[in-house]
Amino acid sequence: MTPASVVDMMRECLLAAFWLAAPLLAIGFFVGIAISLVQIATSMQDSAFSTIPRLAAFLLGLLLMMPWMLHKSMAYTIGLLGDLGRYAR
Repeated sequence: MTPASVVDMMRECLLAAFWLAAPLLAIGFFVGIAISLVQIATSMQDSAFSTIPRLAAFLLGLLLMMPWMLHKSMAYTIGLLGDLGRYAR
């Protein structure tokens, strides 16, 4: 295995991880901003008020994005294991 193929394999791995994590991180970011704005407007600084909606948004996002995430991770795994003979050289 050449260094270029290792770099390419690591790049594909990191890109797959990025695309799997990005939607949930974006949901958490936007829900966190919205909750912070509501807390600023109402002067309510309860930690449960900021945690519970964010966790609910993560759960809803995970449930909605799960088929897409499963498809992406399966495509990466199939691509990696399908070329296993090429990596063994």
